[in-house]
Amino acid sequence: MSLNLLSGVSLSHRLQSFFRRFCQWMDLLDPVNVFISVESIEKSRQLLFTTEDAPKHYLDNQRVKDAWNKSLSTVHPDSSKLIPHLFRPAAFLPVTAPMVLLMMMPDTGIKSIILTQGCLYGYTTAFNITNGNASYSHGPVERTLLGAGVFASSTFFGSIPHLFQLKYPLNNLWLKRFLPIIFLAQISGMNVFASRSFENHRGIEVMDKEGHVIGYSRKAGRKAIKETAKSRAVLFGTSALAPELFIHIFKRTRFYPQTLLASVILRMSSTLFMMGLMVPVSFSMFPQIGQIQCSQLEEMIRSSTEEKELFYYRGV
Repeated sequence: MSLNLLSGVSLSHRLQSFFRRFCQWMDLLDPVNVFISVESIEKSRQLLFTTEDAPKHYLDNQRVKDAWNKSLSTVHPDSSKLIPHLFRPAAFLPVTAPMVLLMMMPDTGIKSIILTQGCLYGYTTAFNITNGNASYSHGPVERTLLGAGVFASSTFFGSIPHLFQLKYPLNNLWLKRFLPIIFLAQISGMNVFASRSFENHRGIEVMDKEGHVIGYSRKAGRKAIKETAKSRAVLFGTSALAPELFIHIFKRTRFYPQTLLASVILRMSSTLFMMGLMVPVSFSMFPQIGQIQCSQLEEMIRSSTEEKELFYYRGV
């Protein structure tokens, strides 16, 4: 079925406030969406296909809204292909939260450091490539090679502060705890830049307000990557920093648990809570359908349309 979900994304995300985007993402990030079957997705798309030209009051029907949410959480808006279960937006929190938690625990050895870093950046690299803009030209071989290079470099740079502290233990508590967080935030943002670099080099589709493709723009691709990279850096940086600050302050109170097990549970709970909050916040920072002034785009695109403002799919 050739129903393009960009129209649905625009209805849900374009020109909406942060709060409404946040509420939308809370629905899309429901863990149940990870396990939606192909048959259920096809039924939802069939319903959307039959109501594509329906009046607005019918599109407000709850069944249609549920079908849109189900499709937006499982089908790529650019290619209309099914997103693999493990890389659907709803799977992002359950997969990455344990990895971030392990990264913030005391290092036990080189193998554990490299394994944890490799798992996190291996998953986020694949997630970024899978959920990025898919309108540019690319082949599976070059995409695989790009992903392998990004995975290896992200794992290497992410391991540096942990390996450094194994070799040269730091006495300064703040530097010891915050240096890995700084690296985590920076590399998470750079991981987006690197894994989606084809969008910058080859350009992505820009559309008018009716959804008609005007052309391919590298500048729009650069803007899409930059916005996503900022949101990812905020996500991981805040998710790791906030629990550290909370525990540091809580230690000064008489309520702080004295046993190791209780303190570990406290750290786990605070990290999971922050990630559970920050995933929808970061995904909602920028609209899924971005806007860009036509005057900021390439000459070829400016000369082919009289529109002052064009739109593009930002990706997740």
